[in-house]
Amino acid sequence: MTGGHIKLLPPLAAREQQEERERLLLSLHAEMRCCEQCVSAGYLARAASVAGFRGRIGDQLMLIGQAPGHLSVERGFPFAGPGGRILDSWLQRAGYPAGALHRQVYLSALTKCDPGKNPRGGGDRKPSPAELALCRPFLLRELALVRPRAILLVGGMAIEAFLGPQLLHDVIGSSFERNGVRLLPLPHPSGVSRWLNAPEHQRLLAQALAILSGWRQAWESEGESAASISTQE
Repeated sequence: MTGGHIKLLPPLAAREQQEERERLLLSLHAEMRCCEQCVSAGYLARAASVAGFRGRIGDQLMLIGQAPGHLSVERGFPFAGPGGRILDSWLQRAGYPAGALHRQVYLSALTKCDPGKNPRGGGDRKPSPAELALCRPFLLRELALVRPRAILLVGGMAIEAFLGPQLLHDVIGSSFERNGVRLLPLPHPSGVSRWLNAPEHQRLLAQALAILSGWRQAWESEGESAASISTQE
């Protein structure tokens, strides 16, 4: 399988260098909110990067999408529209509580600003290679600070960034590992996509969510074991 372009550092517990990582992440978030690179380069009419990221040091699970949409920009946070509700329902199928998407997952995207509508119709415009290149350093810095245990790759562009060009039916329902970080490809939840209309694709999604459920249960067991040891001490 062709490798992706994004290199990953091993997972890091929240308590490791926590204060320094939190300080640096706060600074990075402020920097991303002020970014105007794509506007200066003429790729976007306006920047709205506040909708392209949200999360904390200590989030074990990170989700990376393509780019925020107009509803996220209007409401000021990522995955604020129907796609976010679908993603949260998928997390619930994996055993997470309702609302976990915005409370327990670090949310990011390949680009942080809304690229606008596809001029040919059919949903949002895909960010150009030039836009992806301008935003890539931000994503790399997020990854280096958050150091998640697993990353949900939502949609073809996010999957390709980490795993190289892939057909969805070849990777959905499987997991991968890069330097100790688990990667779980997921289809895009957009209503424009018809990929999930096929019953066999729904089965692949169910396989992927079963994998995520297994990770969640293992992490919860680890946490319970650590709490038990701490109490005994």
